[in-house]
Amino acid sequence: MKLIIVSSSQRSQSESEKVAIYLSKNSEQFTDIEHIDLYQQALPMWDGCDESKFNPQSNWARLSKQLTDADALVVVTPEWGGTASPLLKNFLMMCQMHETGHKPVLIVSVVNGVSGAYPIAELRMNAFSNNKLVAIPDHLIIRNVEEVLNDARFENNNVKLDLSSRDKRLRHRIAYSIHTLFHYASALKNLRKNLSEQPFNNEELYTYGM
Repeated sequence: MKLIIVSSSQRSQSESEKVAIYLSKNSEQFTDIEHIDLYQQALPMWDGCDESKFNPQSNWARLSKQLTDADALVVVTPEWGGTASPLLKNFLMMCQMHETGHKPVLIVSVVNGVSGAYPIAELRMNAFSNNKLVAIPDHLIIRNVEEVLNDARFENNNVKLDLSSRDKRLRHRIAYSIHTLFHYASALKNLRKNLSEQPFNNEELYTYGM
C-alpha cells in the first residue's frame, strides 16, 4: 500500500514540512511512503487547461505518476489568515479523477497557535469535488506546532526527547488517524477495482462534481 504525504507551506524548513516528516516516519502500516513538499515543486498556476500542467518547467508529469500509483494521501496545510495554503489548493485543482479518484485523504492543519479549524472546513467544502478524493471523517489539527513533534527532522527517531503530556497524546492521536486511513485505503482499493470492472454507461459525462 502506497501513501503520499503532501506538505504545502510556501516557506522552506516549515513547520508543515516537519509534521509531514514525522508522519512519513510513523506510518508503518504503508509499505511505500513518499513525501511531496510543494515548496520544492515547479508547478504552474492551474488555469483549467491540461496542456499548461505539462509545460517544460513543470514537475507535473512525475507527480501525476506518483498520485496514480498511490492508495492514500495525507495533505498538510498551514493556517494563514484562516485559510488553507494557496499552494495546496492549486495542487488539488490540478489533480484529476484518474489520478486521485476514490482514494482516501487525511487532512492535517498546522498552526502556531490555538486555531486551525478553518482550513479543515475549507478543504472539506470545496477541494475534492473534481478530483474525487474521499476525505475520511477523521482529521488532525496540530496546534502550537513549534512545541510538538520536534524529533521529526532527526535522521532517526531514536532521539529521546522529554515529551510533554500533550505531545504524547498528539502522537497517539496521529497513530490512530494513520491506522484509520490505512483501513480506508484497503477498502477503497477494492471499490476502485469494482468500479473499473463495472463502469457506468457514459460515465465520462460526470468527470466533474456537482
